[in-house]
This record gives sequence, structure tokens and C-alpha cells, in this order.
Amino acid sequence: MKIRKLLLFVLSAILLIAVVACAKPTAPAPKAEPTSEPVAEADSVDPTEAPQAEPARTEKPVETEAAEETESAASSDPVKVAALVGPTGVGLAYLNKLSTAYDLSLFTAPDQVTAKIVNGEVDIAAVPINLASVLYNKTQGGISVIAVNTLGVLYVVENGDTVHTIEDLAGKTIYAAGQGSTPQYILEQILSQNDLTDKVTVTYIAETTELVAKLIAGDEVKLAFIPEPQVSNACMKSETTRVALSANDLWAQNNQADIVQGVYIVRNDFLKEHPDLIDQFLQDAAESVAHVLNDEDAAATVVEAGIIPAEPIAKRAIPNCNIVLKTGSEMQQMVSAMLQTLFDANPKSVGGTMPGDEFYYVP
Repeated sequence: MKIRKLLLFVLSAILLIAVVACAKPTAPAPKAEPTSEPVAEADSVDPTEAPQAEPARTEKPVETEAAEETESAASSDPVKVAALVGPTGVGLAYLNKLSTAYDLSLFTAPDQVTAKIVNGEVDIAAVPINLASVLYNKTQGGISVIAVNTLGVLYVVENGDTVHTIEDLAGKTIYAAGQGSTPQYILEQILSQNDLTDKVTVTYIAETTELVAKLIAGDEVKLAFIPEPQVSNACMKSETTRVALSANDLWAQNNQADIVQGVYIVRNDFLKEHPDLIDQFLQDAAESVAHVLNDEDAAATVVEAGIIPAEPIAKRAIPNCNIVLKTGSEMQQMVSAMLQTLFDANPKSVGGTMPGDEFYYVP
């Protein structure tokens, strides 16, 4: 009997061990952490758990990279810059040498640049100061002036040797180009401030090239009021032609501000989207001006850029073109003073009304 009970106990123990051994493979614990697999039910997962943040992180870089590529492509588009041949464009001669970020186009007439700005085909332009104000009024505040690039470039040039002071102009005839624009109002202001308005006859000729040709001939025209580089061109082609008076010097005797003839303007839509590019342009323009004024090969570079036609003329003209780069509050003071002079002479010359403070880009 005892032997039978002992056998029964041993058999029961063996059976219990077998049951426990068979149950162990079905335990889920060892395989409950497949962190490399995506979570099927994301809504049931605590979003604060780090392992569950991985799937979201693998998607965002794709979007970010695409956005960065798009932004990079947009910012790589060249800034479209327009300038006139002559003094207002001289300061930009080195722009494309300094950076590939610009597409510089040159034009021979202000109305060509006007059309490009109004149509949004150009972002930045070098223009005469009065045209900047006219465009501001025409576009209802659609442009801003960002810098002064050219001071006075006008001179009284004589084929002869009779004029050495402003008083020597009395009783003489001056031939000039630029009727209805800045040169006319500058000349009238100088004559008025020296009590010569009724003592000097001013005759206007439509084309500067025609005027220079007549001055060189020396028959009809003995005195001309013309800008650089036409001044240098005339003096180099005629041994008897010389600079008699500088409009800058005459202006300084009676005014507290400089003559301002050229400025840089920008479309405000472009300025709002890319203020960083405007700031960079001003830095590059300043560097370009420094090269124009100091490099030995500046004349060749100006000619290569197509701004002045011949190197000897460029070499002589550049020092007399008064190329500068004035920005900020100094620029605003200079431009507003000059525009006021033009407005007082003829409101239409600046577009009918004086621009307000919003016209000036002063970061």
C-alpha cells in the first residue's frame, strides 16, 4: 500500500513538471519589445515615449529638405539690376566681378528703366534722382530709394579762354542739354543764386552728342553745360576746349547740401521679400565703388562693362563723376534736400508731390 502511494506521488510530480515545461514557450514577455517595427496603433501610444517618436522624425526631414531646396533655389535667382550708361552706372562696374548673384543690364535712356521697374522686370535700378521721385508717385509708393550713387557731374565747358569765374558768364550764351530735367534746374538755380538769370542766355539742344559736336567745332557754341563723360570726350577731341567751371563748386558756395544726381531704387515688393539681399547689394555696391575709385585697371573695367565707350575717356572722367555710396539717414537728408530744390523749381520734375519718409530705406 505504501509502495503504491509512493508511486502515485512520483507520477503526479512528473506530470506537474511536464505541464510547467510545456507552458513556458508561450510566455509573451521575451518578445514584447520589437522597437524596430512601426507601431500599428499610434493613438494608443503615449506620445511622450521616445521610441514612439522615431516614425514621425523619419518623415519631417524629407519635408524640411524639400523646403530648404526650394528656398535655396529661389534665393539663387540673380537679383536683376538696371543702370544707365554713364555716371550713374559707373559705380557698378565691378558688381559682376564681385558676385554672381546679380544680373546687370545697361540702358541708354531713363524711360527704358522706368518701364522695367513698373513692369516688375527689374528689382534694383540706378536712376537720376528726379526719376526716382517720379516713379514713386507713378507707382503710388511702389519703390524706395536705398542709396545715393552719384553727386554732381555737370560742368561749364568752354571752347576758348574767357570764363574763369561765375561772373564771367554775364552777357554770354550757354548751350545745354537736358531741358525739363535735373540739369536745367541745377543750372537755373546756380544762375539765380549768382544774380545772373537775366544776364545769361540759355539755349537748349535736344541731344548731348549734338551739343558736344558743336562745342568741339567752336563756331556756334562756345560755352556748354554738359555732364561727364561728355566733358572728357570734348576736352580730348579739342585742344582749345577746357573745363571752365564746376557745378559742384558753384553749388557749394550757396547751398548747405551736395548736388545729388543719381540714386539706387528698389521695388518695394522685392524689398519686403528679400531685405537681406538689399543689404548685401549695398555692401557689394560699396565695394564696387571702392574698386572704381582706387584700382589701376578701373577705366578698363568700366569700359568692359559697357558703361563708358573708351578707356582714355573713362580714365579722365571717373575722378570727375563723383561716384559715392551713401545710405541710411545721410542718404535721406541728401536726397530730400535735392528733391526739395527740384520741387521748388518745378513740382512736375519730381512727379508733382514730395515723397514722404517711407520713400527712404533706412534700416
